[in-house]
Amino acid sequence: MKKQWIIVAVVLVVLTVGAVLGLKLTPDLFPVEVGSRAPQFHAIDLGTGDSVSLDRFKGQVTLLNIWATWCEPCRVEMPSIQRLYQQLGPEGLKVASVSIDVADPSVVKRFAQEYGLTFPILQDRTRSIERIYQTTGVPETFVLSNDGVIVKKIAMAHSWDSPVDQDLIRRLLARARTR
Repeated sequence: MKKQWIIVAVVLVVLTVGAVLGLKLTPDLFPVEVGSRAPQFHAIDLGTGDSVSLDRFKGQVTLLNIWATWCEPCRVEMPSIQRLYQQLGPEGLKVASVSIDVADPSVVKRFAQEYGLTFPILQDRTRSIERIYQTTGVPETFVLSNDGVIVKKIAMAHSWDSPVDQDLIRRLLARARTR
């Protein structure tokens, strides 16, 4: 009987060690990079209070921006995202702007009002999106095709309304319309 319990204990230890190693190696096994499928995330839509996920943007060209109110480069970048959204939102571009602020949602809402942001503002107070998307800081932005594949990734402030980015997104939108 004692021998059976030892075997059970050994099996449990092996499974636990395997699970821990699996979690540690997951970023190496499944990196979030250009060409990979965008992973699922959950956040709160500050406009509606609803819990949303990546599924909300399924089948749509989406700019996924991970940012924070306290991030100075995010403050520099945000107006260009708004301009891009004003230009290409009517053509179908969606913006998933996910704040990782742990502060009260009112802080994030004030930021959005101050910058005149008209796209949906999401908040992930758990900051789990950072782990899921393997971010190295903020801002970090991903352009997703309508089939959920990452086609561009920028890990710093960027001028998203540049002609190059407008052209990329227009091409993605055109391709989405033909499918």
